[in-house]
Amino acid sequence: MTSGGIRPGSTKRAVAACALIALAMFGGVAMANPQPGQLNMTRGASTWSPVPYFLNNVALGVCVVIGILVFGAMFIAMFRFRKSRGAVAEKWSHNTTLEIIWTTIPVVILIVLAYLATGGLRTFSDTTGSQMTVKVTGYQWKWRYDYVDYQGKAIDKVGFMSKLDRESDETRQLNSGLDPNAVKVGSDNTYLINVDEPLVVPVGIKIRFVITAGDVIHSWWVPALGWKMDAIPGIVNAAWTNIIEPGVYRGQCAELCGQDHGFMPIVVKALPKEEFEKWLADKEAQAKQPAPAAPAAASTAATPSTAQIAPDAPVAQGHQG
Repeated sequence: MTSGGIRPGSTKRAVAACALIALAMFGGVAMANPQPGQLNMTRGASTWSPVPYFLNNVALGVCVVIGILVFGAMFIAMFRFRKSRGAVAEKWSHNTTLEIIWTTIPVVILIVLAYLATGGLRTFSDTTGSQMTVKVTGYQWKWRYDYVDYQGKAIDKVGFMSKLDRESDETRQLNSGLDPNAVKVGSDNTYLINVDEPLVVPVGIKIRFVITAGDVIHSWWVPALGWKMDAIPGIVNAAWTNIIEPGVYRGQCAELCGQDHGFMPIVVKALPKEEFEKWLADKEAQAKQPAPAAPAAASTAATPSTAQIAPDAPVAQGHQG
């Protein structure tokens, strides 16, 4: 996917040289989900996630090059031209040529970075052509997911709350005596990063998210998707993704939203299109089933064997045989 100003042409080749050092240091991380000890951003698992990954590496490369040049010049000046070696300071106070150079170069760098970033943000904000819509609502401290439409067809009554899984919730309690390292799914430790019901989506589909909140400001963030979006009460923000590979992608609320902010994980489960459609059909069928009848309320008093006459009611006079 081509993202606005980020094109595999001359501009990308020109700025890529600035990122060589950063890429050499940090470019080997290829996992979609963040890993312990990871230094660089994740490459992500969506069609758009390589954009912020590339921009981050370019900006980091620029900073590294500037740092080497500036601190290199400082150390050379301090050690080679120090007073103990007989160095005598120059008397000039201005150099017009030098001032033009060190003003022009940063301006050019900022223009290039702004051009690339603007192109990336422009494509990120473009949710047109979406084939599916999911509404995300943040609450203290859980998420609600409502499926709005899929492939042009409205989805009715498919939605659920997603909160911290029970095992993590019990383990986190004060003096629980439970071992956080024992909270696992397979061989992966999932303490505080797993939920009771994940958001299930298809791969290869452009999904539009409409994101809001029901109480305070939250922030929906899954690093593998390459973005995060604030969930603000009374405001609906929009974002999109198109996941490439099936898998489980984890995230977290990225806004300090209250005392249990750290216990508000996000799990996105991406399925192949056929599997997702089967899952969605099952959910729709469950939603259409009639709710089970509520049990009849138990009588609060025993039914009398004979009719009782209210004290104030008039007594009918009948004929005796």
